[in-house]
Amino acid sequence: MEKIALGIDVGGSHITCQLFDLEENNPLSNSKQRFSMDSNGPSDSILNGWVEAIHLTAETLEISELEGIGFAMPGPFDYVNGIAKFEGVPKFRELYGINIKSELIRRMKLSDEFKIRFLNDATCFAVGESWLGKVSNYDRVIALTLGTGFGTTFIKNGLPVAGNEGIPNDGFLYHIPFKNAIADDYFSTRWFINNYNEKSDTTISGVKELAKMAMNEKIAREIFQEFGANLGTFLAPWVKQFKANAIVIGGNISRSYKLFQKTLEDHLGKTIIMVSEMEENAALAGGARLCDNAFYEELLKTNIVK
Repeated sequence: MEKIALGIDVGGSHITCQLFDLEENNPLSNSKQRFSMDSNGPSDSILNGWVEAIHLTAETLEISELEGIGFAMPGPFDYVNGIAKFEGVPKFRELYGINIKSELIRRMKLSDEFKIRFLNDATCFAVGESWLGKVSNYDRVIALTLGTGFGTTFIKNGLPVAGNEGIPNDGFLYHIPFKNAIADDYFSTRWFINNYNEKSDTTISGVKELAKMAMNEKIAREIFQEFGANLGTFLAPWVKQFKANAIVIGGNISRSYKLFQKTLEDHLGKTIIMVSEMEENAALAGGARLCDNAFYEELLKTNIVK
């Protein structure tokens, strides 16, 4: 029988699901579905919405016959035990303290042995890219997700690295000091908004708007160039220390890569830099791969799943 797993990417306003064949190492065609969700709703509404999304995506299959379900889940979250720890973030507050794994098993009437596994969404993106993406042929990769936050994952031979080779214990860099604050304050959407608003008489709502303005406005162009220089300055010692031979960039900001490409590359020398073509599909692939027992057992040894 085919080993079919369901990968799920959870966002603040949506949940996206896709089926993957773990033996053929590819997604099932036409199986990707995206559903709107209200992350500020009551817990029952959120969980029932997730259950419905799972059933609709796998409608031609028995859920119990799947190899498992793997979630690319934002934090804070107890990824090993499947318990929501959302606190101090503007989403999923009503899920705090709930064992998501147990609730989904109960609501879908599955056996306790059914595999429902979780991993940080940025890490899932990195796992998916190193499995099926443009950097799959490289053994030492740094994956960046640039958007509302600064996501980083170090990948060695397809597995995340944390707590060794000089990498922080959690495997992330968003909290590392940079200039007058931390990296997350410089490499996220709010930096672009705040920086432009300080330098201009007008205000902007996001990076996409600023990228359009860069066609004709010097201030906008200079902000992207400054972003690239800052990012290159910050990453250079980590690239050297980890001996990274490739970087892959995803997230909304990556769509404006050409606007900061030169200043970033100037600081990173010969390091290969790629923009993700998989985008959200990488997180879905990473989620599905959690259902591969051999991979997951190796993942647990990395201490990245906490």
